[in-house]
Amino acid sequence: MQPVREVQIRRIWDQHICLPLDGSIPATTLRRSRDAGAYYVSVNVGFAPHDAEAAMRSLTQFRSDLAAQPDDFLLVESASDLDAAAESGRLAVAFDLEDARPLDGDIGMVEAYYRLGVRTMLPTYNGRNEYGSGCLDPEDQGLTARGRSLVAEMNRVGMVVDGSHCSVRTSMDMIELSATPMIFSHSCCRAVWDHPRNVTDEQIKACAEAGGVVGICGVGIFVGPNEIGADAIVRHIDHAVQLVGPEHVGIGTDYAFDLEDLQRELEQSPHLFPEAYTRWGPIKFASPEDFSAVPAALRELGYPDGAVAAIVGGNFRRIAESTWKPIAG
Repeated sequence: MQPVREVQIRRIWDQHICLPLDGSIPATTLRRSRDAGAYYVSVNVGFAPHDAEAAMRSLTQFRSDLAAQPDDFLLVESASDLDAAAESGRLAVAFDLEDARPLDGDIGMVEAYYRLGVRTMLPTYNGRNEYGSGCLDPEDQGLTARGRSLVAEMNRVGMVVDGSHCSVRTSMDMIELSATPMIFSHSCCRAVWDHPRNVTDEQIKACAEAGGVVGICGVGIFVGPNEIGADAIVRHIDHAVQLVGPEHVGIGTDYAFDLEDLQRELEQSPHLFPEAYTRWGPIKFASPEDFSAVPAALRELGYPDGAVAAIVGGNFRRIAESTWKPIAG
């Protein structure tokens, strides 16, 4: 168990959050996460519909927005920046990719994204691509040879390997192959709510056995039948803890700051968002404020302070400290 040293009980590490990628909302909107108790957030900068040009445009815009407000935000380069941000009351920010398409087929792009603050990447988003299978594919073929090369390059650079949105076999292949612990940045538990985007007990156990962390999200259709709120989220957290212990569970809210933008994405990309996403109507999201109630809800269940601190922040920080590498040159 990681001691309560770098994370106060109510300070949240959010492993995945979503701003609209068209630049319609400035990245400084992330003050809301800070004010709700987050000290670190990972912001998505691209997924399956986006090529390198689109992802780099979003990444450049977000970095510019945040750099213009140095008293509020710190763009993270190394794990040591986390303490600097916390001590000064700033929100530490890094980025992630939810699919490997923004590489434009060039695995060498991994290092370029890493240098710009991308610290986590998924190879696939729901459907199969040249790197592996997604969680909604009717046939699960696992990682491809190209996907294996991608994992090796991510390990070399220091980027965290992420299995959310991937198929069961793809994620299990990554767990076996990766030289560093793999995570599920924003996935709920399929044993609690049977949705194809949620992860199985087998995946959770394998991830934990390899030293990884499962981040529980607050997307209503993954939590339950479009259900949100701290108690609903804690059901998934507690299930994962009962399986693998509090050392391997974290938070990745997957909160969407612009629900209208998300609805347009759903309507424009039915191949990525089939009936399993749309059957309950507009998707509800647990807000940063909802997640701020999670620490108290865990304590009400009898969780000791050390376990709460590990779940809301310490575990994902441990992954960052053991995986991120200094930027050479």
